[in-house]
Amino acid sequence: MEEPEVRILSAGSALPGKPVDNARLARHFKMDKVWEQWVDHFIGTRTRHLARDLDTGEQQASLTDLAADAASVALTAAGIAPAEVDFMVMGTATPDMLMPATVNMVAERLGINDVPTYQLQSGCSGAVQALDVAYHLILTGRYQTALVIGGDTTAKHFDPAMSISSMPPPQLVNLLLFGDGAGALVLRSGGRAGGRAVLHRVFTRLTGLGREPGQTLEWYGLADRHSGRPPAAEEYKAIEESVPVMTAEIMRELLEDLKWEKSDFDFILPPQLSGRMTPAIVDGLGVPGAEEISCVVDTGNTGNALPFIQVEHALTEMAPGDRALGLAVESSKWIKAGFAFERI
Repeated sequence: MEEPEVRILSAGSALPGKPVDNARLARHFKMDKVWEQWVDHFIGTRTRHLARDLDTGEQQASLTDLAADAASVALTAAGIAPAEVDFMVMGTATPDMLMPATVNMVAERLGINDVPTYQLQSGCSGAVQALDVAYHLILTGRYQTALVIGGDTTAKHFDPAMSISSMPPPQLVNLLLFGDGAGALVLRSGGRAGGRAVLHRVFTRLTGLGREPGQTLEWYGLADRHSGRPPAAEEYKAIEESVPVMTAEIMRELLEDLKWEKSDFDFILPPQLSGRMTPAIVDGLGVPGAEEISCVVDTGNTGNALPFIQVEHALTEMAPGDRALGLAVESSKWIKAGFAFERI
């Protein structure tokens, strides 16, 4: 008996506003050319898209806006009407509010009702965790079609009017690394015709027991909003040391599970930390025959949007029979995540 298949029908993405380059950031925050050059060299990201206008401080887009736009692109590309979606899963670290869940507000925008919806709160592995849930729900045979979404809007945690000249490095790195966006995939049981790729494997694993968080992102209520705790902080050195090692472990586990060799896949979708760190991670994997699919230099680290934006790009580059590995690391409490797919 053949194993059941889950197929990727399509992918879509959405980014807010025009790209903001490092020179624009430097002018806005009244920093000199040396600072701009430092960002170019140390971070390596040229542009990012922000959901908050730098000049006015006004919100240009919510996560609901971006997720609904990305989902609409994916549904249209798949030729799937919202009424055909059997369930939705969303991964994010930055929901618009605690309740209602952002996934349900996206369903409202799309006109989707009377289906199960799930929202997973996690860092950069959240999109893969959502993919894992959708993959296994389809394999049960109970559902046929899934809409899976990943996205984040971190700009809302920063004040465009703040002074960054004396900002501590853990906060400054967060400001420079991240951009906002959303991505979406439409999945369907392989028992029905069509699709652009077969999803072979998905896994996620918490590996943070006894380890300090590499990143924190706060929520404030009325009682603690003046606590003085920074909205976000990042232990960049810990991330720089741990993520390359964890990425290699994820790839090794996926290949062993699939019984593939390093030469058996054609594309690699690596963790997207920054324009400087991502190439170093890929070099350390030792897969010169695999083409890297990266976009962080232009989009910034869009968190849970990035894996699906990478899939969207990969599907346009892959030929029938090409295979790809997607790798993601959640550094707040150290989660490994990975997936493999093959172009039809």
